[in-house]
Amino acid sequence: MKTAILFIVMLLVLIAPHEFGHFIVAKLCNVQVNEFSIGMGPLLWKKQKGETQYSLRLIPLGGYNAMEGEEGSSTNPRAFNNQTPLKKLAILLAGVFMNVVLAILITVIAISASGVPVNTIESVTPDSPAAVAGMEAGDKIIEIDGAHIGSWEDVLERIGSYQEGDRMELVVKRGADKKTLFMEPEYNKEAGRFTVGIVASTSKNPIVTIPYGAKYTWTLNTAMLQGFKMMFEGKLTKDDVAGPVGLVKVVDQTADYGFTSYLLLLALISLNLALVNLLPIPGLDGGKILFVILKVISRGRITDDMEEKATIVGFLLLISLFILITINDINNLIH
Repeated sequence: MKTAILFIVMLLVLIAPHEFGHFIVAKLCNVQVNEFSIGMGPLLWKKQKGETQYSLRLIPLGGYNAMEGEEGSSTNPRAFNNQTPLKKLAILLAGVFMNVVLAILITVIAISASGVPVNTIESVTPDSPAAVAGMEAGDKIIEIDGAHIGSWEDVLERIGSYQEGDRMELVVKRGADKKTLFMEPEYNKEAGRFTVGIVASTSKNPIVTIPYGAKYTWTLNTAMLQGFKMMFEGKLTKDDVAGPVGLVKVVDQTADYGFTSYLLLLALISLNLALVNLLPIPGLDGGKILFVILKVISRGRITDDMEEKATIVGFLLLISLFILITINDINNLIH
């Protein structure tokens, strides 16, 4: 039951903001929006406000933003198909933009909840090089061998570059004073690197966690792009790809590791959704963006009718792919 709830929340959290991005930019561009819906399928609740119907539907699988003239031609001057290329691109890219912003926000929340390591010392291991040198809990490392230290990553990088017998000079801030300490890092077989016997404090300060969250989101994005590259190079098998059924299993496994892990999974899938939507496949935002560009380049030779036919083919391909992935997910669960 818990897994089902977390999976439904995931779909709503990921898709509803995506559609809201399209919705808000469409409104800003004065495009007529006929309906904005949370959920799919049978109608549970609706409220008409101006020209737009706001709906809540039975099946909690995201939602949609229905613009006039989005899926077909319309003579309405405020229809999507009658807008300038720049307005169309802004509306189409807004969903992807929201997914990226959402990934950063979720990552910042997850990291803020657990805290990030900083270059202030939480504890010193007895009889370690740091203890022998006189380092104390509460010391803030500000320099190593004359190099400025601004983060715990800087500390690890500097210590990790040392060799057996190298002598290290550290400047620490202790209260209002500065102290200079000397020590020789020791190779830690368990850690597989040189260490000095110090444990970092953690901080939940937004000034620290927000840049860290943005940096971690970029790391996730880089990993996602690498995954797509491997897929196009044929280095991934069908078992490396998961659909909705496979995601249920992933959510179940991730939930066992705690709420922070679940949030980081949401951030990863939000980036995944952004990248997939940018693929130039008719039926996806990327396909629509491609046709906007092609229409400008062809100066009208690419028509709305051509786009509609390509979109139908694209949807059929996407549905076929969805079915194949779902069958593969079920087969993996059985075995």
